Amino acid sequence: MNDDNLHILRNRTFDELAIGESACIERTLTPQDIQLFAILSGDVNPQHLDPDFAASTRFAGVIAHGMWGGALVSAVLGTRLPGPGTVYLGQTLRFLAPVKPGDRLAIAVTVTALDPATRRVTLACRCTRQDGTVAIEGEAEVVAPDERIERVRSALPEIRLDVAGNDGLERLLAHVAPLEPIRVAVVHPCDALSLSGALDARDAGLIEPVLIAPRDKLEAAAAEAGIDLSGLAVEDVPHSHAAAARAAGLAREGKVEALMKGSLHTDELMSAVVARESGLRTKRRVSHCFVLQTPHYPRPFIVTDAAINLAPDLEQKADIVRNAIDLAHVIGVQAPKVAILAAVETVTPSMPATLDAAALCKMADRGQIAGGVLDGPLAFDNAVSIAAARTKGIVSEVAGQADILVVPDLESGNMLAKQVMYMGDAASAGIVLGAKVPVVLTSRADSRESRLASCAIALMLAHRYRKTPP
Repeated sequence: MNDDNLHILRNRTFDELAIGESACIERTLTPQDIQLFAILSGDVNPQHLDPDFAASTRFAGVIAHGMWGGALVSAVLGTRLPGPGTVYLGQTLRFLAPVKPGDRLAIAVTVTALDPATRRVTLACRCTRQDGTVAIEGEAEVVAPDERIERVRSALPEIRLDVAGNDGLERLLAHVAPLEPIRVAVVHPCDALSLSGALDARDAGLIEPVLIAPRDKLEAAAAEAGIDLSGLAVEDVPHSHAAAARAAGLAREGKVEALMKGSLHTDELMSAVVARESGLRTKRRVSHCFVLQTPHYPRPFIVTDAAINLAPDLEQKADIVRNAIDLAHVIGVQAPKVAILAAVETVTPSMPATLDAAALCKMADRGQIAGGVLDGPLAFDNAVSIAAARTKGIVSEVAGQADILVVPDLESGNMLAKQVMYMGDAASAGIVLGAKVPVVLTSRADSRESRLASCAIALMLAHRYRKTPP
């Protein structure tokens, strides 16, 4: 009895049971399992929920609540052996080894004693990890049913844990609250959305905006949005191209510490930033990072590059990785785990992305890329799922727990990021690195929360650049 996908639940009556009879199910522990168990039980011990705290313990990471395994023993007794109609009388458990996210447990019960007078059954219980280590063992005593029961398995509702959303934004804003706002050139905010976004960031204490745009268009956008422009710094320019050039000039002169895209095209703004005469270029190639947080992954992560570099070569990818590592450091990840994505996890000469991934990892080994832990090529599932990585036999410090996902090209990265946002309920922020000032690169479709989060990250970067210029 080891089929874990039975649609019909059938029990074993006491008269049908025999000494030595057993049943088993298997379960892979996910971070969501731990969070759900904490919600149901109220056990918020940081050993189970706080990765930073858990890393400092003797287990060197988050582990499951012990009774998560105990609940799985109950599941075997109630659905398999003896099955429906079983009455639980007692249970002993000994916890012998930790269970970590990605571990797959085999939960087995075996009949060891039968008492016909009372229909009591004693069963040995054991939870074994995929490496053969016994994690939990004990003994259960139950009353077995005396009649056959056969029922269709109940359908359970889908449960989503909302750990992103506004809570993530509130924590980010609280984190940057001690930092003084920075002066930001808002480039051509000639629609209600981009103008409102800039003023929302001002009201949140993140930026002091300098609006650069044709005054007549700016005033029309303000009237449409019901915004009063009095008291705001405005630079009147003839068109969007001139707005981008003027913003770059203000940054070059040190009069602003960041740029923020308004209603002009991305390539128009970035052309002004990377132009040789802009004075904003560094030794790095510019690249874009999405910072994302979804309820379906236990930590924020970065996707790069999904907006600037169309088909980067190896040298450009190296800078993309370096920029992302720098951003990870700024947002508090000291040794980010960097997954170099491809369609497969093996180096395949006919797939250039896998060759670039292998080369980037070797560059990291030789100190050409520093500050993070790289691995690749990794398929997406192996990068974000410990269970998927272990199923494929991948032994890696990065697999299943990536902080940074480096995509092969812009198209794949843009689709990945947008899928996570729109189908994975991810909160997002977007920022460009590699220039002398951060560039907030928002989309017309971005939410107010996304714009605020992007400005908060620009604020952190600008304060870092004061101490350590790029």
